[in-house]
Amino acid sequence: MTVPLTKGAAEKPTTDWWAEIKSFAWLILAVLAVWSFIAKPFYIPSESMMPTLIKGDRLVVTKYPYGWSYVSPAPMHLLPFIHGRLFGRLPERGDVVILKPPEANSDYIKRVVALPGDRIAVREGVIILNGVPIKRVQEKPAMIPIDDNVPCSSPAEAPFQTTGPDGKRYCALPRFRETLPNGVSYDTIDLGYMPGGPDDFPEITIPDGQVFVMGDNRDESADSRVSQSQEGLGGPIPWENLGGRAEFISFSYDGSTQYFNPLTWISALRGGRAGTSLRPHRDTPAR
Repeated sequence: MTVPLTKGAAEKPTTDWWAEIKSFAWLILAVLAVWSFIAKPFYIPSESMMPTLIKGDRLVVTKYPYGWSYVSPAPMHLLPFIHGRLFGRLPERGDVVILKPPEANSDYIKRVVALPGDRIAVREGVIILNGVPIKRVQEKPAMIPIDDNVPCSSPAEAPFQTTGPDGKRYCALPRFRETLPNGVSYDTIDLGYMPGGPDDFPEITIPDGQVFVMGDNRDESADSRVSQSQEGLGGPIPWENLGGRAEFISFSYDGSTQYFNPLTWISALRGGRAGTSLRPHRDTPAR
């Protein structure tokens, strides 16, 4: 004798695809909201901020320290230029910031060195701020390990390849410690004076609502010293173009990862960089 199945036993549960789509959409919106207004990850794609940052570093960038502007919405820059910032305030000299170039939709990362009203010039690689050369002291070379992300193979860098006491290959780049008038200090790379290049910049006064930024790798950075025709910023940039402040390195890859080999996701991690703070170090009290 066959016992008929009840309706509940016979039917298989069905997936409510519309509910699943709505849940996924809300998740995406939540991530975009966090990236736009609180913090977002950032990848270092170049060597313009060595030795502070090297290609392959992953950072956390906070979006709120300077308020929010038209460049804040993530992940793409879709809005036209809009004057002003919501709850805005200027960065401090020495802050590492992400920014949108005036004539491009990409993101750059640089260091703020001059604020509105400052007079700035660069003479033979030395920053002259308000008529006074900033303190600049040569240190031991920056020993940056050579790997797939930092091959140290450009014509300017190749002469600095060396083998360390541990038998590993390094890029031993000339390093200088700079200290701004507010006491913020940081390391820079200077490969030597290059006449006619960014080592010389005529004095200008920073207009209201703008900031002057430079890369720590002074000879390989397209920043405020470099014309827009050379992919630089062409001078000071509006503070509205600041997208946030770099806080710390979350992790770093040496460039040897293989997408379909998860083991390389671990082996390619650089040791000793995770957790490195990017907030300016003060050698002396601010004044």
